[in-house]
Amino acid sequence: MTAKEIRELSAEEIGTKLRETREQLLQLHLRKQTGQVEKTHEMRVLRKTVARLETIKRQKVQPASA
Repeated sequence: MTAKEIRELSAEEIGTKLRETREQLLQLHLRKQTGQVEKTHEMRVLRKTVARLETIKRQKVQPASA
């Protein structure tokens, strides 16, 4: 998910997407521990998506500073 797509979401939608992405990351971690993950790069992608969601969520909550 790109930053542009995330910015178009409302604060509630960002929160929902953040929970879903974290859940996916957790499931991927668990699958990796049991050796069931073939595409390990997905973990990196999910971590970056969580960071983007957190950043944009914080930007929407804080007022714009001069």
